[in-house]
Amino acid sequence: MTNEKTIEPNMAHPAITQEALAHLGDGRLAYVRAIRSEDVAHLFPQAPKIEPGIKLFALHAADGTPIMLTDTREAALANAWSQELEAVSVH
Repeated sequence: MTNEKTIEPNMAHPAITQEALAHLGDGRLAYVRAIRSEDVAHLFPQAPKIEPGIKLFALHAADGTPIMLTDTREAALANAWSQELEAVSVH
């Protein structure tokens, strides 16, 4: 027996393993997510301390790995474009 889990298939959503889902879009997709400055230390431990209460935008690889942090959504999207990544927004 393996530890691999699958999402139950149905007519609208075929089964996919968690591993396959984790690698979906590897190297080609990224997402932009709004974050609070209070969350920066967790996502970007090397970043300098930032004043609380500031809305920022993080660009992440498809697997969730943080790529960059900026103060505008447009800058995050431009960075994705410069790295030839297709960026999507996460709400």
